[in-house]
Amino acid sequence: MQLQVAKRQNVKIKIGLQAGSGSGKSMSALLLAYGMTNDWSKIAIIDTENHSAELYSHLGSYNVLNIEEPFSPEKYEEAINVCLKAQMEVIIIDSISHEWDYILEQHGALAGNSYTNWSKFTPRHNQFINTILQANAHVICTIRTKQDYVLQEKNGKQIPEKVGLKPIQREGIDYEFTLVFDIDCKHNATASKDRTGLFMNKSDFKLNAEIGQQIVQWCKQPNSSFSDDNNDNILLLIKSCVTMDELRELYLSSTPEIQNDYKQAFNQKKYLLQLTVNHSLSK
Repeated sequence: MQLQVAKRQNVKIKIGLQAGSGSGKSMSALLLAYGMTNDWSKIAIIDTENHSAELYSHLGSYNVLNIEEPFSPEKYEEAINVCLKAQMEVIIIDSISHEWDYILEQHGALAGNSYTNWSKFTPRHNQFINTILQANAHVICTIRTKQDYVLQEKNGKQIPEKVGLKPIQREGIDYEFTLVFDIDCKHNATASKDRTGLFMNKSDFKLNAEIGQQIVQWCKQPNSSFSDDNNDNILLLIKSCVTMDELRELYLSSTPEIQNDYKQAFNQKKYLLQLTVNHSLSK
């Protein structure tokens, strides 16, 4: 055992895409993957949706691995290992909801104590998740969602009320990913979990190759320092802000590291803009 200084460089990111049917999960995953690799031949999609991944073959020559029922955790693991052996840089699993459906079905079919029966399935599910997390490749998992409801009391009656979309996977699955995007029926995305800081306070954006490029650049960027070119570009962006709203938007769209490293520059520009506003008001 040996302690090492924490350093982010060339990490393999794990991303979750949550959406209902017809929201564009597969297309979004493929576009993200291409932005991350710039090479369709280095992308593999594990398809559980009856060859639906092949509907997007006009995009490029990516690889498809179709798997069929039963969608056991072990079958997923085998498919992931096939992709890793073929040296794929991005693996898309479309979707991981089928694995959880399999677990629930098998668990429900067992006789005996429901609680103790989970001991037969939890280790298998955990091994599947660990295979994703330990994979030496970027992994994008699509997750089906369904409308979730809670009972609210109104006028003495229990009325079901919509509270949002619930992923069809084990509760807490979002904790396993670095990034989780929620996609609506109009194909717009928001980040419900973002440990990169790239998409904080952003909403209603399309997942595309450019977003994939931003993500992979974050993965490659050492967290110790920025290059001189990056330093000049960031300072130029700060200096070019002409209103407080522009400066605020630039700050909120920056990563936490940039916010911290350029705190003095942001504050100085804020001070200058406030002086300008106060001078205008005094006239």
